[in-house]
Amino acid sequence: RMGKRRCVPPLEPKLAAGCCGVKKPKLSGSGTHSHGNQAATVPGSSSGPLQNHQHTDGNNGRENVSDLTLGPGNSPITRMNPTSGALSPLTRPNGTANSTKNLVVTAEMCCYCFDVLYCHLYGFPQPRLPRFTNDPYPLFVTWKTGRDKRLRGCIGTFSAMNLHSGLREYTLTSALKDSRFPPLTREELPKLFCSVSLLTNFEDASDYLDWEVGIHGIRIEFINEKGVKRTATYLPEVAKEQDWDQIQTIDSLLRKGGFKAPITNDFRKTIKLTRYRSEKVTISYAEYMASRQHCFQNGTLHAPPLYNHYS
Repeated sequence: RMGKRRCVPPLEPKLAAGCCGVKKPKLSGSGTHSHGNQAATVPGSSSGPLQNHQHTDGNNGRENVSDLTLGPGNSPITRMNPTSGALSPLTRPNGTANSTKNLVVTAEMCCYCFDVLYCHLYGFPQPRLPRFTNDPYPLFVTWKTGRDKRLRGCIGTFSAMNLHSGLREYTLTSALKDSRFPPLTREELPKLFCSVSLLTNFEDASDYLDWEVGIHGIRIEFINEKGVKRTATYLPEVAKEQDWDQIQTIDSLLRKGGFKAPITNDFRKTIKLTRYRSEKVTISYAEYMASRQHCFQNGTLHAPPLYNHYS
């Protein structure tokens, strides 16, 4: 079965979604598990516009997109160029023929996010615009912390945004306004990891099983027990990281979207599912510092412009 291909997501008001999850909830295919994660309603419904989602209990009724923490066995997605100290994106570590394809996402996008956050936290003017592409993409910015890469903030949008302004906006939104966490502080900078995810290849699936674990991100729309349209989504890596099958992933999304009734196979068949792919790159603060070393002297941080190499 093949889904109907769409180049871009459907037109809708710009919405934000926060990635979620630092725990591995136990799921069964019965649909009786509930996280208490609620997704906001689709524009035009009685409950207001779609907003960013949350994963933890006691959410504020916001739509959730998950980008769960990487385990210790995961390979980094960036590497240092030993000759120049510059960051370069790695090919995908999946051993497939596609792994050498050129990706739109680059480590420099993560560096720009660090620039934006650094300038904000230290009260410096925002950095100059970067030179990487300014094409529009749906995007997510994720912050994680520590050796175990605990989630510290993740919010993004399914509406295509020009990358320069989109990354700047969602850098600060994910770092400072993810309601699951307190705002990031200067003291936390050295322990941070930044990930940028660009969403691509949106397709209408033929049914709720028309997608592959570990390959596709999924976004579902459904009508809840009160007759209200709801949505929920997971980025591509979530189901694989959690060792979920398709049914467990769908049922988790339904619970996250606020569906409280028992989940039956007949109800699953009523779901409208959109599948998509993601290009993702991650760097650490140490890698960021190495790439910006011309901006630092004698171990003392100096005010930007961090982007003087672009001028």
